[in-house]
Amino acid sequence: MISGKMEQALNEQVKYELYSSYLYMSMAMYFHGLSLKGFANWMEVQAKEEQAHAEKFMHYINDAGGRVVLQAIDQPPADFKSPQQVFEETLKHERFVTGRINGLIALAREENDNAAYAMLQWFITEQVEEEATADEFVNQLKIIGDNGHGLLMLDREMISRVFVPPTAAAN
Repeated sequence: MISGKMEQALNEQVKYELYSSYLYMSMAMYFHGLSLKGFANWMEVQAKEEQAHAEKFMHYINDAGGRVVLQAIDQPPADFKSPQQVFEETLKHERFVTGRINGLIALAREENDNAAYAMLQWFITEQVEEEATADEFVNQLKIIGDNGHGLLMLDREMISRVFVPPTAAAN
């Protein structure tokens, strides 16, 4: 059912989704080091979301008759200058992932793989949300600047985020 080219491209995307999880866990550990537990929590939830995205791709590959082959994951950065820089890097990374998803959409069209195309639509919508959220935090952190009170207020807000696995309908 799945072409070799699509299988290879989706396996590569699994690697990038797992790297995203690894990156956000590294960012969470940076925030733990600053005693910003809300920011750390937000990034830990983000890491879990990315893990779920990787699993969604893996299940699709298997369901489409392909074979999942896990690839090596690069080490993420561990040192950051500020919370604002972390979210600027997050936005940059999410834009990179959006570009990859758009490339997969183009490949699905080229391969006339309507099943992959349909599955990828969920990720298109997800990436709009991912970029918008990261951009919102970048802008809020720019407004906060060096105001410690503002940073602590945002930290308290971020502690309430919880991981909600994608529903069966989204898989």
